[in-house]
Amino acid sequence: MNLIILLDEDFVSENKVNISGRRLEHILNIHKAEIGDALRVGRLNGKIGTGTIVNMNGEYIEMEIELTQDPPDPSNIQLILAMPRPKVFKRIIQDVTTMGIKKIYIIKTWRVEKSFWNSPVLEEEKLFEHMILGLEQAKDTILPKIEIVKLFKPFVEDEIPDIIKGTKAIVGHPISDIECPRNMNSKVTLAIGPEGGFIDYEIEMLKKQGFEVVTLGNRILRVENAVPYIIGRLS
Repeated sequence: MNLIILLDEDFVSENKVNISGRRLEHILNIHKAEIGDALRVGRLNGKIGTGTIVNMNGEYIEMEIELTQDPPDPSNIQLILAMPRPKVFKRIIQDVTTMGIKKIYIIKTWRVEKSFWNSPVLEEEKLFEHMILGLEQAKDTILPKIEIVKLFKPFVEDEIPDIIKGTKAIVGHPISDIECPRNMNSKVTLAIGPEGGFIDYEIEMLKKQGFEVVTLGNRILRVENAVPYIIGRLS
């Protein structure tokens, strides 16, 4: 935990918070903090600063805080991701949050198993939990926005034209003659399919909307490897 995220309900006054639960355990067991110690803190969707411990007991830690620093700049990439296996999905959400992605669309495609949509990882509380872990790692405070999309065709035809406006639209795919670009300074919309990639029909629909189909080479990566690899390359 490189940053302690402060929630609205933590505040007992403008510059004082009470920290409990998982964060309390981390402060005690990992930081081994004591009264008078200053830790790095940040208010969710707000500024970053320091929190000085003024009181502590078994139930909570009381901090006086000073928040003066803006969070890091967001990534220039927004992500459209076919719903992966739930166990993988948890890690991907943490990772892309850490990388500064602020807009994520989780979509249904032909190769996505129907059972995935019943997974508790898609519950709002679980998504929030994994995004918080990503923010803590990155020393960031701005929560990404995640949209769940279960109808592919209407999404591509009706929503994607507005989503990709003003961006370079790229779809990562195992089969392409175009190499994935590097070090993009402009805004990017990145689409990544499920294990096995998008089917031909889906690729054609994306191409009609202006997506360029690119490849990482001869090696076919798992989704959990492809996502950070491509984001790092584009960044």
